[in-house]
Parts: sequence; C-alpha cells; structure tokens
Amino acid sequence: MSSHPAARPGPGSDQRSDRTPGPGGQPVADGASGRPSAKGSGRGTRTGSGAGSRPAPDTGEALGFGPDEDGHGGHGPEREGRDQGGREQGGLDLGGPDPAPGSGAEQPWSRQRLRSNNEWMLLERLRTTGAASRAQLARDTGLSKPTVSAALATLEQAGLAREAGLLAPGRGRVAVLYEPDPTAGYVLGVDIGRGRLRVAVADLAGEITARRDVPNLGRSAGAVADAVIAEARAAIGEAGIGPGAVVHAAIGTPGVWDETEQRVRYAAQLPGWGRRGLFDRIRAGLDTTISVHNDANLAALGEYVRGAGAGSRHFVYLLLGTGIGMGVVSGGKLQRGAHGAAGEIGFLPLPGGRRAGAGAGRGGDQGGGDQQGVDRTDQRGGDHDQRPGMLESAASAESVVRSAKEFGVRGASTAKQVFDAARAGDPAALAAVQRQAEQLAYAVAVVSSVIDPDLVVLGGGMGQSSDLLLDRVEEALHALTPLRPRLAPSLLGDEAVLIGALSTALRTARPEVFDRRSAAVARA
Repeated sequence: MSSHPAARPGPGSDQRSDRTPGPGGQPVADGASGRPSAKGSGRGTRTGSGAGSRPAPDTGEALGFGPDEDGHGGHGPEREGRDQGGREQGGLDLGGPDPAPGSGAEQPWSRQRLRSNNEWMLLERLRTTGAASRAQLARDTGLSKPTVSAALATLEQAGLAREAGLLAPGRGRVAVLYEPDPTAGYVLGVDIGRGRLRVAVADLAGEITARRDVPNLGRSAGAVADAVIAEARAAIGEAGIGPGAVVHAAIGTPGVWDETEQRVRYAAQLPGWGRRGLFDRIRAGLDTTISVHNDANLAALGEYVRGAGAGSRHFVYLLLGTGIGMGVVSGGKLQRGAHGAAGEIGFLPLPGGRRAGAGAGRGGDQGGGDQQGVDRTDQRGGDHDQRPGMLESAASAESVVRSAKEFGVRGASTAKQVFDAARAGDPAALAAVQRQAEQLAYAVAVVSSVIDPDLVVLGGGMGQSSDLLLDRVEEALHALTPLRPRLAPSLLGDEAVLIGALSTALRTARPEVFDRRSAAVARA
C-alpha cells in the first residue's frame, strides 16, 4: 500500500443531511473501524483495497464486516509488506481488532493523544452498534461518565457526532442519544469499464446521495479520463455538496495498478489506458485524493461484504465480461499478490496452448511480458507481446459471440443476445453457451486446485446469465476434478465494483475526516 494521501480542506458548510439509500434500498457502507498507520507521506494517487465493519442496526443494513468465524469483531488495518521495489505484498487483513489511534511505538504518549483515542473509540462505538446515551457509552467502554461527556462534547464541536433523539426509560431521567454525523464528509466510488462508467457519492454512513451510470463513449484514454471527471463532478453537484466535501475517491479499473510507475497495466479493453499521467489528470480534475484498484478485486470486496460471498472463508469472485478477472478473499484477506496481479486469470494458458480465436491475451494487444519476465511497453503505454491460447480469448463476452457465429447463430452481436437466444431454445446458441461453460469450468478447476475456495461466485455481465451457466459449469467441473467448490451467482450484479469502491473509499475517509476535524478543534 502506498503512503497516505495529502490532506485537503475539510468538508464545506453547505452539505445536506438528506440521504438516499444505496442499491436495493440499503446504504452502502464500509466499516473500517481502525485508522491507518501514520507512517509514510505522499500525495495524490494511492493503491490498495479496504473493507469494513457493520454499521448500526438502526441505520439500515449496510456493507460491512461482522465477526468472522474465529470470533474476531470487525476487521483490522492493512497489514501489507513491501519489497524493496515498493510493490505491494500480501493483502488487506479483514479480521481482528484495530489499534487505537496513535498507538504505534514511534508516537509518544500524551494527554491529547489519550483524549483523541477515547474520542475515536466512542465515535466507532456509535457507528458500529448504533446511537447510544452517555451512560450506555460509559458502561460499554469502561470510561468514566465525565470522560465520555467531554469526548462527546468535542465530537459535537468538531461536527463528527450529533444528537440523535431522546431515550425515555420507564424509570429514571430522559437521556440524550448520540450518533455519528454522516455529513462530516463524503466519498466517491468510480467503476470504469469499456462499456459504461458508474460513479456514486456516499456520505460517511455509506448511504448514496447521488449516482451516475452512463455509456463510456470515450474514443481515447484521455477522453475516458475526462468523462470520469465530468461524471464525478455531475454526481457531486447532484449530491448538493460543496467543494472540498469529497474526502477520497476509490477508482476501479481493468488491469493492474503499477505503484512504481503510477499507471495501469494489462487493461487492453481500454486502449491507451496504460499511459502515464492519466490518473494524475483524474486526481487534479476531482481535486481530491484517489486510490486505484483492480475492478475484480473491488467486485470481490463488494460481494464479500454484502453479496453472495458474505461469511465465506475462502471466496473467489469471477468477473466475466469484456475480459475475465478474479478477486480472492482468503482467510479474511483480499489477496493481491506480490505485484498486484493475483487474479489475472485471463492470462491462464489453455490446455495444449491452443488458440481460441482472434484477440488472444487480455484484450488482444497486451500480454504478460517476454519469456524472461520483462514487461514490454509501447509508447502509448500498452503492454504487448501477445500470447496465443490464453483463457480470456476463450472465456470472455467476445468469445461467446465468436462461438455463436461458428455454430451458426445469426444476428447475435453481443453475449447477451447469444444468451437470450439460448433461453429461447436456439440449439446453436445453446452449443455456444455449453462451450463457454466448459471454459469456465476449466478456470474453476485450476483455481480450486490452487486456492481450494469454499465458494466461487460468477459475476459481471455474463454472470447475469448464471441461470444458463451454473448447472453447465458444475457438470463440466465434475468431469475435470474431484474438487467441488460451491458455485453461486452474484447478488450484486453490475453494482459489485461500485459498492466495493465506495467501501474502500470509506475506509480511507473516516479516519481522515476524524483527524482533520479533531485538529481544527484543537487549534481553535
């Protein structure tokens, strides 16, 4: 994980408090309860993924992590190592308690730090378990009532907490209830695909206040970057929030983010998308810090915290669309590998190295590198050295269309049309679907032998045709291997990447907002 983004001015005063539920009427929230380490410094673009704990029951079901199977509540901070080249290693730890703010050995004890820790603990208690009174907070945390009262007063002054109503018990005095103020900051989630751009704004409770879903009409990488900026600005305007209110933006994109070179690799679905400077352009246009993530990883995160992968110990998400990608959550950790390329299953060679049609390799003109492992980059920022016979050439949406044409389907130019024809009973379309299922079964068999997942979720555009694929994939899988992970369709559909992006952005934004506003009160 790269160093933390530079601080920005706090949220503007014209924020509104009305909130729109997320997809399915639910708020979209990540519940990271811990604050990032204070180590490191940096500006602009950062990489990584985030996740979170479950918001208060009385605010509606939200994306987040509850206790895992070992009884750990919430999840821990990112515990990632780095090699000497600055590349990411390991993954995001989603289990275990988070350290208190400033608990690192390099930060000396002080009364101010103790007060800050208490304030953060109380704020997280309110967010994860719901509105509470001073007395209830004192009982739950073991802090004295005067300490709780002083901390709540500071949180109110900072705009981090607010009164949430009154509690009138059968006996005793009426008590004031407190809750986090969700309008203290906002985040952006962005899903960049070849066909569509999706952008959403959410408050700190994870509830979506505005969203945009438009076709991606960009003819060049620069045009796509400008379209992202335009749609994000439009969403921010629709949310009714002022300049500086967005604390962080998490961006999902095909390919692998190269932290050292600050660019994306292996995203041939978006021509020229590997050019340097594109995400600096987006960051400047959004005027906030950003983080860049593989779309399949974000989709896996979204599905894990609120979809079919919830509660799974070893979960694999297959993003099936223009390309094929995979996100893995294993043992409570999002796995990204030594170079961020874990899950780039599209590069998996097909049996016998056979070519499955034109465009082999991840999107066509981009491959993995030469035989010595040296990645070759052209002047447009594209990774090439095409390899024939890769899985993506046989298991993407384009391969379905090619197969359909080979079998004699007429008038089907998209995978959706092929699947629709298969539902209508077209024998040629059904044959194309069967071939697709067999290719996916091969992928699942390979993944199962390496990762041994308890669940494989089919998502992305083709994942929406699981009614045709699941049984066929399972039957073909049984013919290939004795390993039998459970197969399931995505519950989030097209929303998975966007929900994962919002979850990740919230993980960065919440502690950032706390630091900014607490510091402002301390200076006052």
